[in-house]
Amino acid sequence: METKKTNLSDYNPDSIPSGKGMKIGIVTAEWNPQITNALFKGAYDTLIANNVAESDITMIHVPGSFELPTGAATLLNSTTEYDAVICLGCVIQGETRHFDFICNAVSNGLTNLSLQDGRPVIFGVLTTNNMQQAIDRSGGKHGNKGVEAAVTAIKMAAMQKAILR
Repeated sequence: METKKTNLSDYNPDSIPSGKGMKIGIVTAEWNPQITNALFKGAYDTLIANNVAESDITMIHVPGSFELPTGAATLLNSTTEYDAVICLGCVIQGETRHFDFICNAVSNGLTNLSLQDGRPVIFGVLTTNNMQQAIDRSGGKHGNKGVEAAVTAIKMAAMQKAILR
């Protein structure tokens, strides 16, 4: 669980298996592009730094976070080659309950997709109270949730390969 002192970009490189040969999809929401583009950069750079080949990374965009489950399902249904799919988005609390509905739908949709498909679908969605919190978690003082999502994708894909293949 995240705490105020957690830096989302901190990880021990020695604790991450090599991403060599892994095929990773990244689905990024276009809504709040200042944030989601930064999350994407964090995830992409982390995959590359951990030996995932550029040619083994597929990137697609969806309009908003609500569409992340459909984007991830589209990638997973297109081929059996993906070892994991990272979903990146940002939902910022507003004055209505819309925030609650979107956050619940996205988290449930991604969880259900991962369980049904059997491959890791990584939740890299910021759910913040305001824009400053989102900035702080997309490359600001709390690091970058995209980095954390990429590390999680590599670890989960490696775990599955070790057990299932």
